[in-house]
Amino acid sequence: MQRHFHEELEALKQTLLAMGGLVEDQIRRVMAALLERDSELAQEVIDRDRQVNAYDVEVDEKCVELLALHQPTAGDLRFITTAMKIVTDLERIGDQAVNIGQRTLELNREPQLKPYIDLPRMAERAQRMVKESLDAFVARDTELARQVCAADAEVDAFKEQIFRELLTFMMGDTTTIPRAIRLILISRFLERVADHATNIAEMVIYMVESKMVRHTLA
Repeated sequence: MQRHFHEELEALKQTLLAMGGLVEDQIRRVMAALLERDSELAQEVIDRDRQVNAYDVEVDEKCVELLALHQPTAGDLRFITTAMKIVTDLERIGDQAVNIGQRTLELNREPQLKPYIDLPRMAERAQRMVKESLDAFVARDTELARQVCAADAEVDAFKEQIFRELLTFMMGDTTTIPRAIRLILISRFLERVADHATNIAEMVIYMVESKMVRHTLA
């Protein structure tokens, strides 16, 4: 019975990682859609959110089943409750990819406002945070998890830089306002991706050290 339980825990972890890989790919693909002005790809990302939601339901149901049937304690209990929280953050990262896809469709109907320089850098950093938070989860690596938390400040700095630059465009030419606002929104969606990656990293620290660090990390 115990061996079967740990096999189920491993299967749960693999499903969670598959979901994580999918949302990472969603961010990568939607940014490609933005940079290449590819509306078809943006729509594919929006449509593929159904797969993200299906994983969300699958992981949640499996966690509840494991809690009900095995009544786990200590480390196993923290693992399952952590998985339940991580899946919520991954689903919301998927939602941010959809939000970016929708703004991309709108932007592609008009001429490009400016070359995109900081947005792809911001996206790459946020995407790496997602990957590293999941790597930390798999390896139970709290040092890596803390590095993810620290990296959130980089993403915030990108958002502020993008806002200042686009504000200059809007002040100089009011016709740019709708496009600039959509780009500002995309930067905010990427900031939320980084926030969710930080949440995952904080939960890894809780899982391994039984220490709740949310709202306490500098």
